[in-house]
Amino acid sequence: MGRMFEKRKHKIFARNAKVSKMFTKYGKEISIAVKAGGPDPDNNTRLRSIIQNAKSDNMPKDRIEAAIQRASSKQDADFQEISYDGYGPHGVAIVVETATDNPTRTVANVRMYFNRSGGNMGTSGSLDFMFQRKSVFKIKAEGQDLEELELELIDHGAEDIGEDEGVIYVYTEFEDFGRMQQALENMDVEVLNSSLERIPTTTSELTDEQQEDIVKLIERFEDDDDVTAVFHNMA
Repeated sequence: MGRMFEKRKHKIFARNAKVSKMFTKYGKEISIAVKAGGPDPDNNTRLRSIIQNAKSDNMPKDRIEAAIQRASSKQDADFQEISYDGYGPHGVAIVVETATDNPTRTVANVRMYFNRSGGNMGTSGSLDFMFQRKSVFKIKAEGQDLEELELELIDHGAEDIGEDEGVIYVYTEFEDFGRMQQALENMDVEVLNSSLERIPTTTSELTDEQQEDIVKLIERFEDDDDVTAVFHNMA
Protein backbone atom coordinates (compact mmCIF):
# COMPACT_ATOMS: atom_id res chain seq x y z
CA MET A 1 0.00 0.00 0.00
CA GLY A 2 2.80 2.38 0.96
CA ARG A 3 4.70 1.59 -2.24
CA MET A 4 1.60 2.26 -4.37
CA PHE A 5 1.09 5.60 -2.61
CA GLU A 6 4.73 6.59 -3.22
CA LYS A 7 4.47 5.65 -6.90
CA ARG A 8 1.26 7.65 -7.27
CA LYS A 9 2.84 10.61 -5.45
CA HIS A 10 5.86 10.44 -7.78
CA LYS A 11 3.59 10.50 -10.86
CA ILE A 12 1.69 13.51 -9.51
CA PHE A 13 4.97 15.32 -8.75
CA ALA A 14 6.30 14.59 -12.26
CA ARG A 15 3.06 15.80 -13.86
CA ASN A 16 3.03 18.98 -11.77
CA ALA A 17 6.68 19.66 -12.64
CA LYS A 18 5.89 19.26 -16.35
CA VAL A 19 2.92 21.63 -16.11
CA SER A 20 4.98 24.17 -14.16
CA LYS A 21 7.74 24.10 -16.81
CA MET A 22 5.17 24.55 -19.58
CA PHE A 23 3.65 27.59 -17.85
CA THR A 24 7.15 29.05 -17.30
CA LYS A 25 7.82 28.61 -21.03
CA TYR A 26 4.61 30.46 -21.88
CA GLY A 27 5.58 33.20 -19.42
CA LYS A 28 8.86 33.75 -21.29
CA GLU A 29 7.10 33.76 -24.65
CA ILE A 30 4.54 36.28 -23.38
CA SER A 31 7.35 38.50 -22.06
CA ILE A 32 9.17 38.48 -25.41
CA ALA A 33 5.96 39.13 -27.35
CA VAL A 34 4.86 42.01 -25.09
CA LYS A 35 8.24 43.73 -25.24
CA ALA A 36 8.33 43.38 -29.02
CA GLY A 37 4.76 44.34 -29.87
CA GLY A 38 2.99 45.73 -26.81
CA PRO A 39 0.56 44.27 -24.23
CA ASP A 40 -2.66 44.51 -26.27
CA PRO A 41 -3.44 41.12 -27.92
CA ASP A 42 -5.73 42.84 -30.45
CA ASN A 43 -2.73 44.69 -31.86
CA ASN A 44 -0.11 42.00 -31.25
CA THR A 45 -0.51 38.90 -33.44
CA ARG A 46 2.19 36.92 -31.71
CA LEU A 47 0.89 37.64 -28.22
CA ARG A 48 -2.63 36.66 -29.29
CA SER A 49 -1.33 33.33 -30.57
CA ILE A 50 0.63 32.58 -27.37
CA ILE A 51 -2.38 33.39 -25.18
CA GLN A 52 -4.51 31.07 -27.32
CA ASN A 53 -1.99 28.22 -26.96
CA ALA A 54 -1.62 28.83 -23.21
CA LYS A 55 -5.38 28.68 -22.71
CA SER A 56 -5.53 25.43 -24.72
CA ASP A 57 -2.96 24.01 -22.28
CA ASN A 58 -5.10 25.14 -19.32
CA MET A 59 -2.81 27.93 -18.14
CA PRO A 60 -4.95 29.96 -15.66
CA LYS A 61 -6.16 33.34 -16.89
CA ASP A 62 -4.66 35.11 -13.86
CA ARG A 63 -1.20 33.69 -14.63
CA ILE A 64 -1.46 34.86 -18.23
CA GLU A 65 -2.51 38.34 -17.14
CA ALA A 66 0.24 38.45 -14.51
CA ALA A 67 2.85 37.55 -17.15
CA ILE A 68 1.60 40.36 -19.41
CA GLN A 69 1.66 42.80 -16.49
CA ARG A 70 5.24 41.85 -15.50
CA ALA A 71 6.47 42.33 -19.06
CA SER A 72 4.61 45.64 -19.39
CA SER A 73 6.05 47.01 -16.16
CA LYS A 74 9.55 45.80 -17.16
CA GLN A 75 9.82 43.58 -14.07
CA ASP A 76 10.85 40.64 -16.27
CA ALA A 77 14.40 40.02 -17.38
CA ASP A 78 15.19 40.70 -21.02
CA PHE A 79 14.98 37.33 -22.74
CA GLN A 80 16.83 36.70 -25.99
CA GLU A 81 15.68 34.14 -28.52
CA ILE A 82 18.70 32.15 -29.73
CA SER A 83 18.84 28.98 -31.84
CA TYR A 84 21.66 26.44 -31.68
CA ASP A 85 22.46 23.91 -34.42
CA GLY A 86 24.26 20.63 -34.09
CA TYR A 87 24.39 16.93 -34.80
CA GLY A 88 23.31 14.34 -32.27
CA PRO A 89 24.47 10.73 -32.28
CA HIS A 90 24.04 8.80 -35.57
CA GLY A 91 24.28 12.02 -37.59
CA VAL A 92 20.83 13.36 -36.73
CA ALA A 93 20.49 17.11 -37.36
CA ILE A 94 19.07 19.02 -34.37
CA VAL A 95 18.05 22.65 -33.92
CA VAL A 96 17.48 23.85 -30.36
CA GLU A 97 15.45 27.03 -29.84
CA THR A 98 15.89 28.90 -26.56
CA ALA A 99 14.68 31.98 -24.70
CA THR A 100 17.32 33.07 -22.22
CA ASP A 101 18.40 35.92 -19.99
CA ASN A 102 21.90 34.42 -19.78
CA PRO A 103 23.25 33.26 -23.19
CA THR A 104 26.60 32.22 -21.63
CA ARG A 105 24.83 29.71 -19.40
CA THR A 106 22.56 28.49 -22.17
CA VAL A 107 25.21 27.88 -24.82
CA ALA A 108 27.37 26.02 -22.27
CA ASN A 109 24.47 23.73 -21.36
CA VAL A 110 23.45 23.07 -24.98
CA ARG A 111 27.06 22.26 -25.92
CA MET A 112 27.33 19.92 -22.92
CA TYR A 113 24.19 18.00 -23.93
CA PHE A 114 25.50 17.53 -27.47
CA ASN A 115 28.96 16.46 -26.30
CA ARG A 116 27.74 14.01 -23.67
CA SER A 117 25.52 12.29 -26.23
CA GLY A 118 28.42 11.79 -28.62
CA GLY A 119 27.26 14.59 -30.90
CA ASN A 120 28.65 18.05 -31.50
CA MET A 121 27.35 21.60 -31.69
CA GLY A 122 27.89 23.58 -34.88
CA THR A 123 27.51 27.20 -35.93
CA SER A 124 24.08 28.79 -35.48
CA GLY A 125 22.28 28.76 -38.82
CA SER A 126 24.47 26.02 -40.28
CA LEU A 127 21.49 23.65 -40.56
CA ASP A 128 19.07 26.13 -42.11
CA PHE A 129 19.36 24.32 -45.44
CA MET A 130 18.03 21.11 -43.85
CA PHE A 131 14.81 22.62 -42.47
CA GLN A 132 11.95 24.66 -43.90
CA ARG A 133 10.36 27.19 -41.56
CA LYS A 134 6.58 26.84 -41.61
CA SER A 135 3.58 28.20 -39.75
CA VAL A 136 1.39 25.36 -38.47
CA PHE A 137 -2.20 25.66 -37.25
CA LYS A 138 -4.07 22.79 -35.58
CA ILE A 139 -7.85 22.90 -35.84
CA LYS A 140 -10.46 20.60 -34.32
CA ALA A 141 -11.79 18.52 -37.24
CA GLU A 142 -15.23 17.96 -35.76
CA GLY A 143 -17.81 20.12 -37.53
CA GLN A 144 -15.43 21.12 -40.33
CA ASP A 145 -15.73 20.29 -44.03
CA LEU A 146 -12.11 19.68 -45.01
CA GLU A 147 -12.55 20.42 -48.73
CA GLU A 148 -14.54 23.59 -48.08
CA LEU A 149 -12.03 24.76 -45.47
CA GLU A 150 -9.15 24.10 -47.85
CA LEU A 151 -10.76 26.19 -50.60
CA GLU A 152 -11.29 29.05 -48.13
CA LEU A 153 -7.77 29.00 -46.73
CA ILE A 154 -5.82 28.70 -49.97
CA ASP A 155 -6.53 32.38 -50.57
CA HIS A 156 -4.90 33.19 -47.24
CA GLY A 157 -1.63 31.37 -47.85
CA ALA A 158 -2.44 27.74 -47.00
CA GLU A 159 0.10 25.48 -48.75
CA ASP A 160 -0.98 22.13 -47.37
CA ILE A 161 -3.95 20.92 -45.33
CA GLY A 162 -4.44 17.43 -43.89
CA GLU A 163 -6.34 15.61 -41.18
CA ASP A 164 -5.05 13.13 -38.61
CA GLU A 165 -6.82 11.71 -35.56
CA GLY A 166 -9.50 14.36 -35.36
CA VAL A 167 -7.14 17.30 -35.95
CA ILE A 168 -6.78 19.36 -39.14
CA TYR A 169 -3.25 20.63 -39.83
CA VAL A 170 -2.81 23.79 -41.91
CA TYR A 171 0.67 24.69 -43.17
CA THR A 172 1.67 28.10 -44.50
CA GLU A 173 4.90 29.95 -45.21
CA PHE A 174 6.68 31.26 -42.12
CA GLU A 175 5.87 34.84 -43.11
CA ASP A 176 2.13 34.12 -43.51
CA PHE A 177 1.52 33.30 -39.84
CA GLY A 178 -0.34 36.54 -39.00
CA ARG A 179 -2.32 36.47 -42.23
CA MET A 180 -3.60 32.93 -41.61
CA GLN A 181 -4.29 33.60 -37.94
CA GLN A 182 -6.43 36.59 -38.86
CA ALA A 183 -8.29 34.61 -41.53
CA LEU A 184 -9.17 31.81 -39.09
CA GLU A 185 -10.34 34.35 -36.51
CA ASN A 186 -12.54 36.07 -39.10
CA MET A 187 -14.04 32.69 -40.01
CA ASP A 188 -14.67 31.87 -36.32
CA VAL A 189 -12.60 28.70 -36.66
CA GLU A 190 -11.36 27.42 -33.30
CA VAL A 191 -7.59 26.95 -33.35
CA LEU A 192 -6.28 24.35 -30.90
CA ASN A 193 -2.67 25.40 -31.31
CA SER A 194 -0.52 27.51 -33.62
CA SER A 195 3.25 27.49 -33.91
CA LEU A 196 6.29 28.30 -36.02
CA GLU A 197 8.06 25.04 -36.80
CA ARG A 198 11.09 23.72 -38.65
CA ILE A 199 10.16 20.90 -41.02
CA PRO A 200 13.10 18.71 -42.16
CA THR A 201 13.66 18.51 -45.93
CA THR A 202 15.22 15.04 -45.57
CA THR A 203 15.04 12.52 -42.73
CA SER A 204 17.41 9.97 -41.20
CA GLU A 205 16.26 6.37 -40.81
CA LEU A 206 17.50 4.84 -37.53
CA THR A 207 17.20 1.54 -35.72
CA ASP A 208 15.06 1.34 -32.57
CA GLU A 209 18.18 1.52 -30.38
CA GLN A 210 19.53 4.53 -32.26
CA GLN A 211 16.17 6.27 -31.99
CA GLU A 212 16.32 5.77 -28.22
CA ASP A 213 19.64 7.65 -28.12
CA ILE A 214 18.05 10.62 -29.90
CA VAL A 215 14.94 10.57 -27.71
CA LYS A 216 17.14 10.68 -24.58
CA LEU A 217 19.08 13.67 -25.96
CA ILE A 218 15.87 15.52 -26.86
CA GLU A 219 14.57 14.92 -23.34
CA ARG A 220 17.76 16.42 -21.88
CA PHE A 221 17.27 19.53 -23.99
CA GLU A 222 13.59 19.81 -23.10
CA ASP A 223 14.34 19.49 -19.37
CA ASP A 224 16.44 22.67 -19.59
CA ASP A 225 14.44 25.73 -18.54
CA ASP A 226 15.99 27.87 -21.28
CA VAL A 227 14.89 25.56 -24.11
CA THR A 228 11.58 26.35 -25.80
CA ALA A 229 11.58 23.89 -28.73
CA VAL A 230 13.70 21.13 -30.29
CA PHE A 231 13.55 20.14 -33.97
CA HIS A 232 15.30 17.17 -35.62
CA ASN A 233 15.35 15.19 -38.84
CA MET A 234 14.95 11.70 -37.37
CA ALA A 235 12.31 9.80 -39.34
